[in-house]
Amino acid sequence: MPSGVPMVARLTASQFANLHTFLVAARHASFALAAQELALTPSAVSHRIARLEDSLGMRLFERLTRQVKLTPDGERIFAALQTGWDGLHAAIAGGDALAGSITVHARPSIAQCWLVPRLAGLAAQYPDLSIDLRVGNDSVDFRAGQVDLALHYGDGSFPGLAARKLMDEWLAPVCSPDYAREHGLLDAPHNLSGATVLHDTLAWPACAPDAEWRLWQESQAPEVNLPARSLRFDRADLCAQAAIHHAGVAMGRRRLVQPWLDSGQLVLPFGGFDLASPQAYYLVHGARAALPARVQALLDWLLGQAI
Repeated sequence: MPSGVPMVARLTASQFANLHTFLVAARHASFALAAQELALTPSAVSHRIARLEDSLGMRLFERLTRQVKLTPDGERIFAALQTGWDGLHAAIAGGDALAGSITVHARPSIAQCWLVPRLAGLAAQYPDLSIDLRVGNDSVDFRAGQVDLALHYGDGSFPGLAARKLMDEWLAPVCSPDYAREHGLLDAPHNLSGATVLHDTLAWPACAPDAEWRLWQESQAPEVNLPARSLRFDRADLCAQAAIHHAGVAMGRRRLVQPWLDSGQLVLPFGGFDLASPQAYYLVHGARAALPARVQALLDWLLGQAI
């Protein structure tokens, strides 16, 4: 055995209990959220983790100012526990179980506008699946085992990971009907110079802050000068919401804004979605021989929703 690695003859009953606490805390990357799930106080969760670390002779978490992060030992233990937990669910169900918790990470806009409205259908089809949805623009570290599946918008390049294209996207400027009339925009893209444009500065990884608008201008309206006046957000859905409230013209992604077009809250002042985005939506997960049945079921269900 390598030096510095403690030898544990066998796990005790208290260690088993504390390992479950650790599993929940690692899955949430938060003692406070683990406390909510376990009906404990955050202090109780912290004490259980500390006792487990003492008994195993290793640190499982780094305690940072406002968060906790798995150590390399913690990542190794968490991965083993998650695998065992999947196997336990399968054994109880008499096979590979379509039950248990799945942690999904999604970009905020696609989560808000596309994924969340469909979750009731997932619950109806798979009532024993529990979805833990995390949103953010940060990259996902699948090595820690804290995320089972991610929904990303990008060019399809995910080194070291497995990915399936979920659906394509199309782009077109959108604004409120009142804003279009006030600025004379209907079928008059040259009047855009007197308007305010709304930018999603994080439209895709490492893009320029005005990347979507420049893409549209170069492809659809090279003679149009984009106005200097702008508002910037880090989410496409916030751009659309600002457009609904007459703040300017947003670059609409059809998958996200179609319900607002259907309701009349937004219009397409310069015509339809003629520009195919070079980016698309992908389902991404760690490279592994086979996904747990519950994660594969979710992936297949999501692919079925992309119509």
